Amino acid sequence: MTMNEWSTTGGGFWHYVTMTTPWIFAGLLLFLFLRAVLRQRRYRAVRVFVEDDQRIVREAIARAERKTVGEILPVVVERSDSYPGANWLSALCCVLIGSALTAAWLPWESPALVILAQLAMGALGFCLSAMLPGFKRLFIFRGHAASISEEQAFQEFYANGLHKTEAATGVLIFVSLLEHRVIVMADEGIDSKVADDFWEETNEAILKGIGKGSLRDGLVAGIDRAGDRLAEFFPWVEGDRNEIPDRLIIRRE
Repeated sequence: MTMNEWSTTGGGFWHYVTMTTPWIFAGLLLFLFLRAVLRQRRYRAVRVFVEDDQRIVREAIARAERKTVGEILPVVVERSDSYPGANWLSALCCVLIGSALTAAWLPWESPALVILAQLAMGALGFCLSAMLPGFKRLFIFRGHAASISEEQAFQEFYANGLHKTEAATGVLIFVSLLEHRVIVMADEGIDSKVADDFWEETNEAILKGIGKGSLRDGLVAGIDRAGDRLAEFFPWVEGDRNEIPDRLIIRRE
């Protein structure tokens, strides 16, 4: 093959690449958009728990607390934080990746139009992240999400009075949907007698249910397991009063 033939062939190849990359970018965005839309229900706490599901969880709490003086409170939130930085990171990524993949199509001879096109890409990325939790998750660092969820669980524990029980036997089962985090937090009366691996097992029981597509079943399994173990160290006694109402707290954040 002569140099001219190689150049012609190579030029045709790169021309094909530059002409198809914008469609790759559009296809990638479409895939991530549809994926986020299809998973939207997973991040809506009210939709995850219909009234019948809430009743079943409340019954599980009452059943568990008939065996122990412990107080169990499950809290499910859609997210532990709004993560505004994730929206801006999504916008930046759309600008950078979009500009790289559509470079052959951008009107470089007109800087104003290029900037306008990049602003449109950024706005698209920002809006997708702001409106679709499944899309936003792509731009949230796992370590940061874990830290934020733990802080929110700590606040829930104290805000709901679980630190005020008479025998220090309050237990919080905290689920944050956006972060995919389950945190079980117990007061000092329980922590002093129950090994740490027990709470890990409780977490696993909840996550197993979630993995099967039912947060309700996961919570019920976790509550039942917590009730059984609490009964070993803090069995129910005559005259025990229900210090924390048997309820499931659900809210957006």
